[in-house]
Amino acid sequence: MPWGSSSVTEERVKFVIRASQDSSNMSALCREFGISRPTGYKWLDRFVRAGSVLGVLEHSRRPHHIPNRTPEEREDLVVDLRRQYGWGAKKLRVLLLQEGLDLKVATINRILKRRGLVHVKDSHRPAVKRFERERPNQLWQMDFKGDYAVWCGRCYPLSILDDHSRFIVGLYALGGQDTETVRSSLIATFERYGVPEAMLMDHGVPWWSNSNGYGLTRLSVSLIKQGIRLYFSGVRHPQTQGKVERFHRTLTAAVRHRGRPSTLSEFAEVFKAIRREYNDVRPHESLEMDVPSNHYHPSKRAYEPEPSAWEYPEGSDLVRLNQKGGMYYRKHRHVVCEALGGEVVRLEEINDKLLVSYRQMYIREIDCSTGRSRALLLPVEPNQ
Repeated sequence: MPWGSSSVTEERVKFVIRASQDSSNMSALCREFGISRPTGYKWLDRFVRAGSVLGVLEHSRRPHHIPNRTPEEREDLVVDLRRQYGWGAKKLRVLLLQEGLDLKVATINRILKRRGLVHVKDSHRPAVKRFERERPNQLWQMDFKGDYAVWCGRCYPLSILDDHSRFIVGLYALGGQDTETVRSSLIATFERYGVPEAMLMDHGVPWWSNSNGYGLTRLSVSLIKQGIRLYFSGVRHPQTQGKVERFHRTLTAAVRHRGRPSTLSEFAEVFKAIRREYNDVRPHESLEMDVPSNHYHPSKRAYEPEPSAWEYPEGSDLVRLNQKGGMYYRKHRHVVCEALGGEVVRLEEINDKLLVSYRQMYIREIDCSTGRSRALLLPVEPNQ
């Protein structure tokens, strides 16, 4: 349904109303209305900023595809996109091509420099090619970004990213890092996109316990119950989570470009806009200048509010931990994991070492001769 088939004003209003719905697919919607994604996001952004459909009625109705633009009009379009997104020449070139304007990267850079829109902070080393999973939902990366001060508190940005596509499945402005706050965000993500095969995170709260030395927390146990294998990045080695760390630099720049919010609710609205822009508009060099939404699809594994009991291999040596996460083995008491109080675990003795697994994860190794133990947190192979 291109703009010209009916009233331009009417079509814009229809578009922003449908695009503002959480269930909307921006790429499909733009194709339906016969416009580019940058144009669609421009109308949506004006609608959101104005808080009214008047936001899309007050602007010029001139067509967006002008084959014979004058040099001044071309420069103005480059400048407008730069000011709207704050991106560099390579990414802007992709958007310009979608607008029917083919400019070389060097030309775009010259325009930006001439207009005083290139700053030292914009320069960075070329992106490093990183290992990635073969399919969407094989691995999600999750991490908190450094917090922001807001009116009456702090904003803790929580990011959840698909390793294969770079698609941001979750970006939340949270008022704290407590278990229940994070759990509700994860459930919302799972209900929308399904459950991944595995998740990668750091040794931080609320998914890692430093207080009792036993690794798992109530939150990480709830993830294991969904059949998710957990991987933890090396201590003080954030490069293990390179993709989500890189996104956080992009997020910082995007917040700065839009103007830092002052309340938690304002941060939530800004994050919603940034997430859409990142997934559907911003070209990624690692994706050959495509957008993440074209490489992602939801998981077929549905979230289970009440996970079924785990079926361990037939003949397994099973024991139910007491409410404090402990057990007796060979007349000695061992603490396995406080967060697993009351759960059933599997025991395997190998070379005087007792391996304790919970569902699909090894969680503890106990030296039967000395009684010493350490957290493992390693996935169990599927055939074990």
